[in-house]
Amino acid sequence: MNISCLKCTINRQIVKVYNWKRYVSDSSTINYSSKEPQFGFLFDIDGVLTRGRKLLPYTRDAFRKLVTSSGRFRVPTVFVTNAGNELRSSKAAKLSQILGIPVSPEQVIMSHSPLKMYTEFHKKHCLISGQGPIADIAKNLGFTKVTTIEQLCDAFPNLDMVDHKKRRGFHSPFRDYFLPIDAIVLFGEPVRWETCLQLIIDVLMTNGNPSSPIIRPPISHLPILASNADLLWMAEAALPRFGHGSFMHCLENLYKKISGHPLQYTAIVGKPSEITYYHAEYLISRHAYDLGYKQPIKRIYAVGDNPDTDVFGANVYNRYLQTRALSKLKQVVTKTATGSLTSNASPMLDTNVWSNSNAVELVAADAEHYYSAENIQSILVCTGVYNHDAYDETSSINHGHRDMIIDPELKKPKYTVEHVLDAVKLVYDVEQFH
Repeated sequence: MNISCLKCTINRQIVKVYNWKRYVSDSSTINYSSKEPQFGFLFDIDGVLTRGRKLLPYTRDAFRKLVTSSGRFRVPTVFVTNAGNELRSSKAAKLSQILGIPVSPEQVIMSHSPLKMYTEFHKKHCLISGQGPIADIAKNLGFTKVTTIEQLCDAFPNLDMVDHKKRRGFHSPFRDYFLPIDAIVLFGEPVRWETCLQLIIDVLMTNGNPSSPIIRPPISHLPILASNADLLWMAEAALPRFGHGSFMHCLENLYKKISGHPLQYTAIVGKPSEITYYHAEYLISRHAYDLGYKQPIKRIYAVGDNPDTDVFGANVYNRYLQTRALSKLKQVVTKTATGSLTSNASPMLDTNVWSNSNAVELVAADAEHYYSAENIQSILVCTGVYNHDAYDETSSINHGHRDMIIDPELKKPKYTVEHVLDAVKLVYDVEQFH
């Protein structure tokens, strides 16, 4: 490189630094609205903020609108992802790094987070499947006795027969001391599908005793808790990739083919399950409280890239919110009619929708404040699974899980925008918050 070219390069870099400093200086003096927001954001991550490990172009611009110059959130914000391969503290640390703003673990919901509520399984011996530090994840959620697929392979080496090079002809001493499996927990798609499919079905067919011969297929099998039913997800590839829902689809069909009975789940958590959005509503209200806001959150905007999970889940929960509001109204009317409603009484909260709702981290007296949302609006972005050029809204193809309500209307977003920055701008315009 000659001297003149080098000078040009240096000058360009100086201009870039100057422009950036000027932008930071200008943005720090913006007179943001002092109005206390009564709305909040739920952001999906992959396909909305990132594509795999890459940050999407408009993400940083969007979050400059969401935080002050010091990095403090202006609007209550929670990140809801169907990823299940890490602790939420780890996910929060990664978000903090890529966004350049502090994100706390309490702002993150992983697909497996609601499993913390299923305390009746925490002391049972559970076989766990997935990838990443799943034993640590299980412990963090409250599970005390877990066995991974790899540990099961070590105890029963002759069960994993697909890889001929790994076959062992000797008896494992661990199998004689192996305690029966009581339940199965699926955290996410595993690396070696054939091994996981084989061993999970072995455990189901033998009621938790994989060394026992199968006399007849069980009519009812062990409990199964699954997180993340996404058929597809978007990474760096140009095409969507198989998600945990694809693995579950294989497991369901193989089990029915072999046993003659349908596979039944005790629970499926993660988007689009209602329990995930129920938990999200609580966390977004907690974030508002942590930010010092006194007004309850009335409106939630869920930004996602997948009509079958992000949009569907938000719309299903919105239906629940309408039902909850009607239930409150009926209670008020009933109490007023009977003369039992005093001037300082408040409507009761319907907590019977989910049997595990009492396990949510809240104080009963504060339920009215933390569960105050009147509606949740779905916003679909075009930077992930959804592609407006290829997506056919009239198609009868259903990418949702087989246990989902089949209602095409629930997969239609309230709003469709190009990217996350447009989503933030749209909400600010609707809310008149600038």
